[in-house]
Amino acid sequence: MRQHRWKTSPVVILTALDLEYEAVRERLTEVRPAPPLSGTRFETGSLPGGVGDAVLVLAGMGNHVSAVIAERAINEFQPAAVLFVGVAGRLKPSVALGDIVVATHVYAYHGAAARIDGVSSRPRVWDLDHGIEQTAHHISRRYSRERRDRPTADSPHVHFGPIASGEVLHDAPESEPLTWIRKHYEDAVAIEMEAAGFAKAGQLNSVPGAVIRGISDAADGTKATTDGDNWQAHAVRNAAGFAIELAADLAAAGPPKAEPVSPEDRGCRVETYGGSHGAVAGVINGGVHNSYPGFTGTPLTGERGWS
Repeated sequence: MRQHRWKTSPVVILTALDLEYEAVRERLTEVRPAPPLSGTRFETGSLPGGVGDAVLVLAGMGNHVSAVIAERAINEFQPAAVLFVGVAGRLKPSVALGDIVVATHVYAYHGAAARIDGVSSRPRVWDLDHGIEQTAHHISRRYSRERRDRPTADSPHVHFGPIASGEVLHDAPESEPLTWIRKHYEDAVAIEMEAAGFAKAGQLNSVPGAVIRGISDAADGTKATTDGDNWQAHAVRNAAGFAIELAADLAAAGPPKAEPVSPEDRGCRVETYGGSHGAVAGVINGGVHNSYPGFTGTPLTGERGWS
C-alpha cells in the first residue's frame, strides 16, 4: 500500500447504484479489494495527492439498507468521515440539471401521524457536520472562481440546502405524496431515497457525514427523457468529482493518526523488591516487577493502570 502523506483514517463513500459506484471508483488510484464482511464487498483506493484512502461500498437503494451498510462500514473501517454520493431529483426550479446539492440537513419525510383531520408531519432531521460543511463551501468557492476565470470550464453550480429522503421514487407531474412534501418541507431543494438511513447510522456511531447529490431529473414525470438525454450520467460524474475533492480535502486537513505504541517501544525496566527475576511480565517471583514508563500499577498486587 502506498505510504500516504498523513496516516489518517479512511473516508467511507457509499453509493446506491453501480453507475454512481463506478464514477467514484475511476477517480481513485491503486484500487484493491478489502475482505468481505457478511457478504458486503468493499474496495479501497488512494485519494488524489496521496493524502489518504477511501473505502467504497455499494449500499443499494433505500434508507433501510443504507443504514445497515453504513453502520457495517463504520464499524469495520473506523472512518474519519462518511459520504453518500449519487443522484437526486430537484424540488426547486433554481436548481439546474447537472448541478450539485450538498445537504445542509436531511429530512426523513415519512415521519407522520395520520388522524381523522388529516396527516401531520413528524419530521426527523439530521444536520451536516460543521467541519465538513466548511470544507464543502471551500470547494464550492473554487468552482465559482473557475467559472469566473474560465467561462467555458465544466464546473457545476453547487447548492447547499435540505434534502428530503423517503422510500418513494417520485416521477409524476403531481402526486399526493409530493404535494404533501412540498407543503411540510417547503425548503427542501432535492429528494432521494437513502440519506435518512445513512445519516442515522452516522449519528449513532458519532461519525461526521455528508450527502452529495447530482441533480439528474426534476421529479416531475420527465425522468425517462432526462435519462435518455444522458443527464443521469452527467450528474453522477459531477457528484463523484465533488465528493472525491471533499474526501481529499478532509484527509489532507486531518492530523496524522497516532500509531499504536508497543511496550517494547515505551522501554522496559525491571524493579526488584528483594527477590529474583523469574519471568517477563506482571508480578514476578519474590516481589520482582516489570514496569514501563507511565505504569501506575501496584507492584506487589499486580493491579494495573496507565497514567
